[in-house]
Amino acid sequence: MAAGIELRTFTLIDVLQPQTASFVATIARGFMPLEGQAALLVEVAPGMSINNVTDAVLKQTNVIPGMQIVERAFGMLEVHSSDQGQVRAAADAVLDHYGITAQERMKPRLMTSQTITGIQGYHTMLINRMRHGDMILEGQTMLTVEVHPAGYALLATNEAEKAANIKVLEMITFGAFGRIWLGGDEENIAQAAAAIEKVLSTIDGRENKGDRSV
Repeated sequence: MAAGIELRTFTLIDVLQPQTASFVATIARGFMPLEGQAALLVEVAPGMSINNVTDAVLKQTNVIPGMQIVERAFGMLEVHSSDQGQVRAAADAVLDHYGITAQERMKPRLMTSQTITGIQGYHTMLINRMRHGDMILEGQTMLTVEVHPAGYALLATNEAEKAANIKVLEMITFGAFGRIWLGGDEENIAQAAAAIEKVLSTIDGRENKGDRSV
């Protein structure tokens, strides 16, 4: 791996699902993605290096930047395009910039996955006040997921939406850990949880022993 650089998340999204795309558009400070586009999410440490990655990607491809978050510890970039070839070219530009391969990324770890059935009314109010996505209603089922590294939360949410009829309540894709809140009926939430576990288990990379900074 490039000296001093840690590739934490490196994941391609083939087809952004409606709620996932809309959620990113809600929080993005860049240019909003559309349903059906392909996307790339990259997370590196230290964070400042993501500026140079963004420069390389935008000079070499026609992808659109949706999110760039620069923290001291971690930096994250999300780009998207209706042309999957351009998104793959952006992925190649990232790897070329660092002189690494995709296998040097960190494998995702599913830290927690918890289901609450028959959620109470006051609890729904707490969730709905902090969410950027859809609302959960009293009596529905809620799934909360914590993943490491954080960027894989985007892939997990997208795959959950592919697999089940759920509501995307909240998603955090940067920082020490990624977090997801989903709502729906009990059967669909179970399907979403299974889809998340399955997709995260298929991603190869170097061993993930946890976040050294926490």
